[in-house]
Amino acid sequence: MPDSFLFPLSSDPSTVSVLVVDDTSTNRFILAKLLSREGYDVYQAEDGYSALSIAETQQPTLILLDIMMPEMDGYEVCKQLRDNAKTADIPIIFLSSLDAPFDKVQAFHRGAADYVTKPFQAEEVLARVRHQVRLQLAQQQQQRLRAELENRVQERTQLLELAHDQLLEIALTDRLTRLPNRLSFVKRLSKVMAQVRLSTAVPATSELAGDHFAVLFLDCDRFKRINDSLGHRVGDQLLKGVARRLTQIQHECMAVDTIARFGGDEFALLLVNVPDRETVVAVAEDVISAVAMPFALAGREICINASIGLVWGEPTYVAAEHLLRDADVAMYRAKDCDRNQYLWFESAMHNRELDLLQLETDMRAALERKEFELYYQPIVDLTTIKIVGFEALLRWQHPTRGLVPPDEFIGFAEETGFIVPLGDQVLSMACADIARWEREGLIGPGVTVSVNMAAQQLLQPNIVERVEQVIESTGIASHRLRIELTERSIITNQSVVDEVLRALRDRNIQLSIDDFGTGYSSLSCLHTLPVNCLKVDRSFVQPITSNPESLGIVPLILNIAKTMNMQVIAEGIENITQLRALQKLGCEYGQGYLFQKAVPAERAIALLSRPLDSWNDWQHGWGESPGNHKASA
Repeated sequence: MPDSFLFPLSSDPSTVSVLVVDDTSTNRFILAKLLSREGYDVYQAEDGYSALSIAETQQPTLILLDIMMPEMDGYEVCKQLRDNAKTADIPIIFLSSLDAPFDKVQAFHRGAADYVTKPFQAEEVLARVRHQVRLQLAQQQQQRLRAELENRVQERTQLLELAHDQLLEIALTDRLTRLPNRLSFVKRLSKVMAQVRLSTAVPATSELAGDHFAVLFLDCDRFKRINDSLGHRVGDQLLKGVARRLTQIQHECMAVDTIARFGGDEFALLLVNVPDRETVVAVAEDVISAVAMPFALAGREICINASIGLVWGEPTYVAAEHLLRDADVAMYRAKDCDRNQYLWFESAMHNRELDLLQLETDMRAALERKEFELYYQPIVDLTTIKIVGFEALLRWQHPTRGLVPPDEFIGFAEETGFIVPLGDQVLSMACADIARWEREGLIGPGVTVSVNMAAQQLLQPNIVERVEQVIESTGIASHRLRIELTERSIITNQSVVDEVLRALRDRNIQLSIDDFGTGYSSLSCLHTLPVNCLKVDRSFVQPITSNPESLGIVPLILNIAKTMNMQVIAEGIENITQLRALQKLGCEYGQGYLFQKAVPAERAIALLSRPLDSWNDWQHGWGESPGNHKASA
């Protein structure tokens, strides 16, 4: 098989050179002629010193080396060639008249690749040269391949490193605003926290000592409304605008280290090297002012506000997520207090969140175990002082806390959505009590029971079918059920609510507007609502005294109801003066502690057989101390 096929990278023999080292000129001549005829380049040296010089400068492919030479023998030449990094890898074939095994072993020990005994045969020399050339070329090719492979590996490594950097940037960057994202912020915050912990362990003279940091957690108020009304594209543009304004603040304030978007309309700012809390407050106020400036989007000016939670970077924090949790809690408390607000986190906030978490767990279990009970407060005809109905008010019989007042869980149930299944239970319990009273003949045909319904219930797509199913399953007369609705639940989504109310009225269910006059109703649409009754809020009844000016807007509400042919029930009647004033104004019905507080079902139904027209009863037994404010499902 030809060399050109075995070694395509070095197929031309002329590229192969051989150095012949021999002190005998005849030997050099014969070998040079023999090798030249085969196409090899030949260098000649008559002694060891010349051989070392030529080998280093010409870098031959192969060396034929005589052993017996004056001044420096072949063994020493071989040793020095091997010690020189430039010639260490050149293969050496010894040519010598020494044929003792010892001499051959010593030659190989010194680094020889092969050994030919003089007098040599031409074919043997050429065969051994070809063999060593093949090996050398193979090694060179292997080195080239290895070098090429290493270059490719290095290139791939660089590409992988570049891809890794790009992926890392993607993983740590918010795609919409190009700000750092939550992961990036947490990494940076964790590093700052570690530095602060270290600063507490070093002397005060350290450059780390005394550094403080803080976190601002920002939420854009009313952002969902903008998304829903103008679309997500405009919402995205708004978020980009907020990001630009926050970045501008970062450029102007040295303390702002990092700004990140956490997702949705939430942003976070990390402040470092802050001397005091006043600096943090100043940044928070700058942020609120910047966000509050109008945005020009979709051909209009859009205004939003911001709520911010502030957390001072205490060294006691062990994890960045804990600090962000507290910042989030403070932000939501700021949102609850008022729009365009900021609040510092306090430990009591965290305790409240834990209480709410426990409340959610307990409420979920209470719904499953049916721990809720109904209490009933009488509704009285103010002319005859007779009970004409009851209002069902919810109580929670907690297994460990006892009776939980409604103002501790009704609002929470509305916020978390528990109000829907809870409202279903209330409706079922009230109708079950009505059915039992009807079967036992305890109530007259005109007695009604009022059940409060929250806005979330009213907007359920099958609310009418649910109410109708409960009425049918309990078998009560539908006119006995009066559903009380707040003004807000009626006015919000009025088109949907109006359809639901008319469907309920068509089923002979009575409807009342609860807490009327507290500021949500629109008189322009009141006359179109299919309601039977207005309930005057207790806040208008309680100020009533013998002074006519204390009546406030109660006469106006009564006149509105009379004009629209609606009944009126005054809530919160607590004394004789209030009763007399309402009677004089022509108010038909009322309820309050003057008559009776809310009591369990069995006690409530027993009131029907007890006369309420004894002024002495009101003063000495019936009227109980105020304070148990109404709250219901």
